[in-house]
Amino acid sequence: MHLGQKLVYTVFLSLFVGALACTQSAPVVAADGRGIAPSAEEIDPVKTGEAAPSFTVRTVDDEPFVFDPANLERPVVLITFRGGWCPYCNMHLSELRNVVPDLAARGVDVYFLSGDRPELLYSSLKRETQADIEGLGYTILSDAGIDAAKALGIAFMADPDYVARRDDQGDIDGSSMKNFGVLPVPAVYVIDRSGMVTYSFVEADYKVRLPADDLLEALGTLAD
Repeated sequence: MHLGQKLVYTVFLSLFVGALACTQSAPVVAADGRGIAPSAEEIDPVKTGEAAPSFTVRTVDDEPFVFDPANLERPVVLITFRGGWCPYCNMHLSELRNVVPDLAARGVDVYFLSGDRPELLYSSLKRETQADIEGLGYTILSDAGIDAAKALGIAFMADPDYVARRDDQGDIDGSSMKNFGVLPVPAVYVIDRSGMVTYSFVEADYKVRLPADDLLEALGTLAD
C-alpha cells in the first residue's frame, strides 16, 4: 500500500470510528428536544412555572388520547408511575384513593400515566390496589410508547440487568421498559387551565412518592 493510500485509509478509519462512537452515545431525542437520560438522576424534567407539553398516550381500549395543554377545560393533575408490577406504584395508587374523589369534586381531572401496555393498565395492578381504586373513576392511560415521559423530560434508560430480571418475571410485555428499555421517573404535575405547570414533584428515587395530603395542598397553587 502506497503512503498516500495509507494516509487516506487512516483518515477514513478515524472518521468512521468517531462517527460510530457519536452514534452509540447520542441519546434518543424527543420532539421537543428533550432526550432520554442515561439515568434517573440525570433527567431534565419540566418544572414549575413552565408550560406543560403536549403528548399522546393510549386508553385502556388502545385508543389515542391526546393531551393538549392549550385546550384544557379544567385543571389537570398528571401522575406518572412505572407500571402495575412496581410495588411502590401500587402503594401510591392505593394511598391516592383518599384524595382523588376530592380532586374531582374541586373540578380537577386526574390522569395516571403508566408504562404498561393498554390492556394491562388495570389487570397488572395488585388485587388489593384494584379493590382500593374500584369505583373511584381512576383514569389510567398507557405511555408504553414513552411519548409523555419524553415530553415531560422524565424518561431514562433502565439498567439492562434489571430489565432482564423483570422480563423473566413475565410482567412487562409490551411496556416501555420491554420495548425501549426506558422507564419514567415517578412524578406529579399540577397544571392550570392555561396549560402552565403550577406545581411539580419529581424524585429520582422511585421509593419516594408525593403524600396524598401534599397533593391536596398543591392544589392551592392553581389560579382561580
